[in-house]
Amino acid sequence: MEQLSLFGGRENQPLAARLRPQSLEEFAGQTHLLGKGKVLRRLIESDQISSMIFWGPPGVGKTTLARIIANRTNAAFIDFSAVTSGIKEIRAVMQKAEDNRRYGEKTIVFVDEIHRFNKAQQDAFLPFVEKGSIILIGATTENPSFEINSALLSRCKVFVLQALKPEELIGLLGRALQDPRGFGGQQVEISDDILRSIALFANGDARTALSTLEMAVLNGILDSTGTITVTPEILEQCISKKSLLYDKNGEEHYNLISALHKSMRNSDPDAAVYWLARMLEAGEDPLYVARRVIRFASEDVGLADPGALSVAVSAYQACHFLGMPECNVHLTQAVVYMSLAPKSNALYVAYEEAKEDAAKDLAEPVPLQIRNGVTGLMQELGYGKGYQYAHDTEEKLTGMDCLPERLIGRAYYRPAGQGQEQGYKKRLEEIKARRKTL
Repeated sequence: MEQLSLFGGRENQPLAARLRPQSLEEFAGQTHLLGKGKVLRRLIESDQISSMIFWGPPGVGKTTLARIIANRTNAAFIDFSAVTSGIKEIRAVMQKAEDNRRYGEKTIVFVDEIHRFNKAQQDAFLPFVEKGSIILIGATTENPSFEINSALLSRCKVFVLQALKPEELIGLLGRALQDPRGFGGQQVEISDDILRSIALFANGDARTALSTLEMAVLNGILDSTGTITVTPEILEQCISKKSLLYDKNGEEHYNLISALHKSMRNSDPDAAVYWLARMLEAGEDPLYVARRVIRFASEDVGLADPGALSVAVSAYQACHFLGMPECNVHLTQAVVYMSLAPKSNALYVAYEEAKEDAAKDLAEPVPLQIRNGVTGLMQELGYGKGYQYAHDTEEKLTGMDCLPERLIGRAYYRPAGQGQEQGYKKRLEEIKARRKTL
């Protein structure tokens, strides 16, 4: 049961705490797990909860979902922090859970930031999970494959929680303005564009979205009628960033990434850096930009400069390690590199044309000569018959056809001859010419 001190009433709590969902119906996002008929919702509704790990970014509702589960299953709920607890505290909690079990009561032990526990601390939970004394729900922002002991992880189901979509955050903000626990008892004037800007700034984090809304409303303009008006200027001061004007369909978001992509394609580093800055200073997720640059490295540069992909991936890793604002220079380096690199879309064209052929007949048989005859029956049927091992030849080259019979002679990869691709083009021409003589 929640206990509040004399000066700790609900009205004095942050907005995010006041609006903490009490039921699955109030819970925002995670429809892939909690939508009607989805696996986690079925487990909760049928009271068949077992130990599990919630893996996801901050502010997506890991703690809240654990509390909802505890309420739905009528279990005792013990909130446990891996930051402040040690072996002694774990043993005390386990003893309490054992006592509950003797009285026929389930105990859910929720461990926030479980990845912060060392091996010995994690192992302390293992026997109690195995014999069913507790239902362990761990929350982590790190990959559990690397951070959770394999013995403990094997006894837990991992559920991946996703960052909330802008539309889901906008719905949450709208509820905060209407709910009596939020600003439902006040007259607040705030435009849809501002709500969308808050949602985009929050970058999938519900806690950040609600905290930003709360700050904006508390700093809003109060008129004689008691109405509070939130303006773009007030929001800008609250988030210390100039917010882009995104429409309801997010068109400006896509316009800007398109501008960045096409500036790099046009070998215009000045324009590319400008559009990069426009996005980052408006609160765009640097990892989103980095992913688009990685795509560009192969789609528009390709083998004209194979090092472009390494630069792009390194920039993504730097963004992941550092975040904003420190990673802005890494993205700038990548964007300028892509702008100045020689261009070729030969890889993109090759795949698109191959995809079209593959889609026409997905059942096109693999030629017998390049099938793997691993059993006697396969060998009798001709699997591997006629296979030519390239390493047995001086040139490491044979005249064997590897495409399906219907597609023999098709050419998908046609190097443009820019940058280093000149060498690949010459090499490919030599290979094709020689293969005709074999």
